Amino acid sequence: MAELLDITVGFIIALIVSSIIIWFVAKITGEKEGIGTAFLAALVGAIIYAIVYFLLGNGLLAAIVGGIIWLLALKALYKIGWLKALLIAILIWIITAIVGIFLPTLAGPL
Repeated sequence: MAELLDITVGFIIALIVSSIIIWFVAKITGEKEGIGTAFLAALVGAIIYAIVYFLLGNGLLAAIVGGIIWLLALKALYKIGWLKALLIAILIWIITAIVGIFLPTLAGPL
């Protein structure tokens, strides 16, 4: 039971951090949608990757397929074109990598 609680809390924290990063990137790229859309994008992204990795396993193919589907989701949620969705996704990836250096990982004892 404690392990399920740890996983749930970890997921919620990751979702909050992801939502803030997506919201920030959307704002710097000129999008008007708020934090709710960013939260939805983070949640949809997590669901997409979970399903794709379940179906295709870990690997490059799963990452590419999941990434393309997530670009479709960004495109729809923010009502933007492919290139802007790609730009937003790349900026999210870069900022997430930078933030990941400073935030502790959720695996292992804290």
